[in-house]
Amino acid sequence: MASSLKYVFCLLLASSVSALVHPGMLHTDDDFTRMQSKVDASATPWIIGWDLLIANSHSQPTYTANPLPIVYRGSDGVHAENYGTLYNDVAAAYALALRWKIQDDDEFADAAVAIFNAWSSTLTSIQGDSDAALAAGIYGYEFANAAEIVRSYSGWAAADQVKFQTMLHDVFFSINYDFLNRHDGQTDPDVYFAGWDLCQVASIMSIGIFNDNETMYEYAVDYFKSGVGNGNVHKAIWVTYDVDGETLGQCQESGRDQGHSTLDIGLLGVIAQMAYNQGDDLFAYESNLILAGSEYTAKYNVGYDVPYTEYTNSYPTDEPIISNYSRGSLRPTDELLYAHYHDLKGLDAWYTGLYRDMVNNSTGGAEGGGGNYGSDSGGYDQLGYGTLTFRLSAA
Repeated sequence: MASSLKYVFCLLLASSVSALVHPGMLHTDDDFTRMQSKVDASATPWIIGWDLLIANSHSQPTYTANPLPIVYRGSDGVHAENYGTLYNDVAAAYALALRWKIQDDDEFADAAVAIFNAWSSTLTSIQGDSDAALAAGIYGYEFANAAEIVRSYSGWAAADQVKFQTMLHDVFFSINYDFLNRHDGQTDPDVYFAGWDLCQVASIMSIGIFNDNETMYEYAVDYFKSGVGNGNVHKAIWVTYDVDGETLGQCQESGRDQGHSTLDIGLLGVIAQMAYNQGDDLFAYESNLILAGSEYTAKYNVGYDVPYTEYTNSYPTDEPIISNYSRGSLRPTDELLYAHYHDLKGLDAWYTGLYRDMVNNSTGGAEGGGGNYGSDSGGYDQLGYGTLTFRLSAA
């Protein structure tokens, strides 16, 4: 790694401040109070989400971490991929942390802390091919979010929290930052689709918050607004349409496939939610551009036609028509988006709501989490349980 990048890493690590809000990533204390009250009242649909959580094998206090010194995602020609171990443990840490906050039972916090400590004492690097950056981005933001929930737990020693912060910085952030600045050495950053950038932005933002590093956090916000790659929201949702009075936004990956398009929308929601809880309203940025992207992607995935503009980049990629590959892809992402735009702000999010309900119906009426959407990585690309954690109204 170039010495200049090492300098920037050190600078970002050293510029720690205490102006950030805790807990202040995907969930706040007010959110946990709401979750607990809904579960205590057995209110529908929150209780369906709770039942999915407590039935999931990842949320059991007997769950045991399986830390690895090196995680491989993508082929380096020598080592087998093993990153499934990491995403399962991350899903467990989040599920256990949620149960601790809602049930107020320390055995769940202890189990989550055991996962954090095991990995921070063992993991030294993430390797493979360029896909290693996907592991660093997706599991970086998810791991930091799980840890943020239990950062106030008295049973997690301060020294162990520092070790976890160091792991997040040295292993995850170092890859996140390097990718956004070099794009794996590519001359044109648009070679990489939006999801690659967006997961790095989400990870840097999350790690910045957990590590009390405002410089990292602000870097993530700035990249979302003006980054050179497709994680810039203007490039991730690159063309908009007025359709019967509603603004729809075509995703940069709409012509590639719908699995990646729905992932992009989910990542944009995660980034905006964390920023919102820190006092920055990225949901509203550029006249609710994320909502336009969500409505477009949701509308197509629940079965409606949408307009489309041919997409090309320097890969070269030529996508003359919208892709129907993996159309109807199920990702637990839109409870967050619908709750914010429709329930909190009173905006029209009709198709986002339809997509939310389609996903929920596949698991009995609420969003599930890791393990409820298959065993491969796509089922763990989002933390899930959004009905329990984000839903604001029953209707």
